[in-house]
Amino acid sequence: MVDSVTPVTRERPIRVFIVDDHELVRRGLIDLLTTTDDLIIVGEAATAGEALRRIPAAAPDVALLDARLPDGSGIDVCREIRSSHESVRCLILTSYDDDEALYAAVMAGASGYLLKQIGGNSLIDGIRQVAAGRSLLDPAVTQKLLDRLRHPVEPDPVAGSLTAREREILDLIADGCTNRQIGERLFIAEKTVKNYVSGLLTKLGMQRRTQAAVYGASLRRPTGKTAPGHS
Repeated sequence: MVDSVTPVTRERPIRVFIVDDHELVRRGLIDLLTTTDDLIIVGEAATAGEALRRIPAAAPDVALLDARLPDGSGIDVCREIRSSHESVRCLILTSYDDDEALYAAVMAGASGYLLKQIGGNSLIDGIRQVAAGRSLLDPAVTQKLLDRLRHPVEPDPVAGSLTAREREILDLIADGCTNRQIGERLFIAEKTVKNYVSGLLTKLGMQRRTQAAVYGASLRRPTGKTAPGHS
């Protein structure tokens, strides 16, 4: 019974927004989450575009986001929403045990990353924990993240082929910045940023922005070499 999970004490129900491109999945999640008195569904969306339009108006406490969507990813939605609505906690729910997506989700500001194999009680409890301001990662992926941070991978030599401007933009992508935010920081047009990002992905042999974000972050991680000016 889902009621066996102890709710987090709140003055009002937790407002949840669901994003998944499969209607049956959304219906199932709604049926599950509405079996408890402390969760209410305030909206749903099937695409990243719909989510970005609807979430601000719905003002949820927690956005439950599918990692892979027809027009983008839940991680991209998380990054966009967190940049302008910090009060919205994002919880990534995915069918895929994807290391890159996990790292990108953490950098995008997600409060949690759970596999869809999770049980109903655990999902409900996870939403409660995230709404209470706690970070949450599925135990199956937590160790992988720790191992990656403890044993970073050497950067790919292709990094040396990037121009100074491309490296600046890659760094800002790794910081979770949107094209608009990058343009504002570098004082260039958003369309120009979009062209740079497209060129970066081509040069790096990547297809997704999240891949570039992970790659950019990996270039900053210590690789055991002594930084200039330090002993």
